[in-house]
Amino acid sequence: MFTGLVEELGSVVRLDEAGDSVRLTVRGPLAVGDAAHGDSISVSGVCLTVVDRDGDAFTADVMRQTLVMSTLGDLAPGSAVNLERAARVGDRLGGHIVQGHVDGTATVVETADGDAWRRVRLTLDDALSPLLVDKGSVTLDGVSLTVSAISEPGEARGWFEVSLIPETLAATTLGAKRAGDRVNVETDVVARHVRRMLALDAVAAARP
Repeated sequence: MFTGLVEELGSVVRLDEAGDSVRLTVRGPLAVGDAAHGDSISVSGVCLTVVDRDGDAFTADVMRQTLVMSTLGDLAPGSAVNLERAARVGDRLGGHIVQGHVDGTATVVETADGDAWRRVRLTLDDALSPLLVDKGSVTLDGVSLTVSAISEPGEARGWFEVSLIPETLAATTLGAKRAGDRVNVETDVVARHVRRMLALDAVAAARP
C-alpha cells in the first residue's frame, strides 16, 4: 500500500529479459536504504517486489502482463522513474490510498503552463471513465493527484485534466511529460469496488 507521494526520482540501471518477464534494476538510494528482500516499492506507480539489492540499487521481476498494462515496457537504461516505499501503519496519509495496481495507461493530449503550475490533459479510456470524477483522486505514474476537470458523458473522445504544482513538476517525472507521452493510471480503489457492486446488483436484478 502506498500514498502516491513520490519519495525520490530513481533511474533504470538495466533490464534483463527472463522468458516472458523482465528483471528490472533501478538505482534509488533512499528507496533502497532500508529495503529488504520481499519488500514492495512503487516504480512509477507499479508495485514491485524487491528480489535483490546491491549498493544503492534494487532488482525486481516484472511479469509480461505488467509490461503490457503499464509503461514499464517502454523503459530503457537511464530512464527516470518515480519511487515510493510502501507505507507503514501509522504514517500520515498525505495523498490517498494507492495499491500500485495499474488499471492501464493514458496519453498526454496537451499541456498548458500557468504562472506557477501546469495543466495537463490526458485521454480517458471508456473502461476507466466511470471510475474518475471531478475533484476525485487519481494516480499518474505513482503520483497522487486530483482530477481538476473531466469530459462530459457522451463526448466522442473522453479526457480528464490534472493541475501540477511546482513541487510535482520538479520532484517527479511528470514535469517532463509532453503531448504523446504515456503515463500509468490507477483509479481510486473505492470507485472500483462501487462499480463491481453495481454490476453484481444489475446481474441479480436481471435474473428471473
